[in-house]
Amino acid sequence: MTQQEQILKPLFESYTGQQLQEISEMPASGSNRRYFRLRGGNLSIIGVIGANLQENHSFITIARHFKEKGLKVPTVFAVNEDESAYIQEDLGDQVLYGMVSQGRESGLYSSVETQLLKKAIEQLPRLQFVGAQGLDWKCCYPQEAFDARMVDFDLNYFKYCFLKATGLEFNEVLLQDDFEKFKKDLLQEEDNTFMYRDFQARNVMVKDGEPWFIDFQGGRRGPIYYDVASFIWQARSRFPEDLKQELIKTYLRALQSYKKVDEAHFMERLRLFVLFRTLQVLGAYGFRGYFEKKPHFLASVPYALSNLRSLLQTPFTAYPYMNGLLEKMASMPELNEIAQDHRLSVHIYSFAYKKGIPADTTGNGGGYVFDCRSVNNPGKYEYYRQFNGTDPEVIKFLEDDGEVTTFLESVYNLVDAHAKRFIERKFTNLQVCFGCTGGQHRSVYCAEHLAHHLARKFDVKVTITHRELNIEKML
Repeated sequence: MTQQEQILKPLFESYTGQQLQEISEMPASGSNRRYFRLRGGNLSIIGVIGANLQENHSFITIARHFKEKGLKVPTVFAVNEDESAYIQEDLGDQVLYGMVSQGRESGLYSSVETQLLKKAIEQLPRLQFVGAQGLDWKCCYPQEAFDARMVDFDLNYFKYCFLKATGLEFNEVLLQDDFEKFKKDLLQEEDNTFMYRDFQARNVMVKDGEPWFIDFQGGRRGPIYYDVASFIWQARSRFPEDLKQELIKTYLRALQSYKKVDEAHFMERLRLFVLFRTLQVLGAYGFRGYFEKKPHFLASVPYALSNLRSLLQTPFTAYPYMNGLLEKMASMPELNEIAQDHRLSVHIYSFAYKKGIPADTTGNGGGYVFDCRSVNNPGKYEYYRQFNGTDPEVIKFLEDDGEVTTFLESVYNLVDAHAKRFIERKFTNLQVCFGCTGGQHRSVYCAEHLAHHLARKFDVKVTITHRELNIEKML
């Protein structure tokens, strides 16, 4: 039994009364927590193991408080004695970030993507105001409020982890003078609202078409503007200006249910927090890229600088030295080169044979096409026709039968060898298609499992398209 099973198995079996039959690690996020999908009987639950006990305590406490308030967050079912592990509701695999990938890559967001984004930010005031009601701020980690010390941390993060790494000469005393003025302005208002801290598309799940919220363990008491800036000015989102304005208006309409809105004042305050959040993000990119040697973080720098240049079109006259320095930094050619991601891109499709095999759009001529019709078909039973291959009912049917597991073992052997060789030869694209009768059950299940298998095993970009379900997402 693995260490993870030893920790999570008692939690799962004690809570559900079912025997743990399968445990699979989920792709890593930006944190040090590890997530596992636990299955037994007809149940699927997420298990979490985290080394930072204070952070775990913060998430567990806030999640339970939010649940009591009727907010859409995962239910925490059970926690071990020292809070190093817990199990929570499985919200599925649909992350907002992946569901708007087409708009992010092209800069042109479809009406479907726009509606999903608007649904998410429409819920933000409810999280901020209802979530704050009765919350014991002492549970927040690393401290209970957004204050002068927190502002100092983030401004220094930017200065030492990004600005100094650029090699740009600057007068640290003059910059600090403007930082002090900036800090005073940021802290001008007293707030008793919940600041999510990392409100962005990666932390929004979509279940039954509605947004659900995760990874709020860094939240604390703080200003509402910070979260709006985090969501709308997220560097890689590339929201066009008209979409930014539409999202702001959506937020303001929802905000009116909780407080009187002076739109001009709101926009003035928001602008300060967009600048602050942009500097904080650049600090994070610098630390992850320059110090931790993770180049994909540096690839996001040009997008953050694009946001900064737009912001500086109206100068921050209250901070003249900082404003001039930021203008110089934002125009440095070496910081604005968008690094190419040369990792192998694996595109995995599920499809129905009666509608034809998906075309290869990369010009490479196709790739693998696997026929899942030899596997026992849940679609021949009326009960399963309402589900698809991502639903627990279908997953249990296929795995209890066992044929799909044997089928996928052969697929893994073939595709793993192919992916390894393509990576060595620096190829850029590999396509894998799974076909079945209706493109709903077996092919969807196989596409999902291969995608997660490859994402765990190789440093590759993985995109899944369930053609007949009209779903595309990136891992």
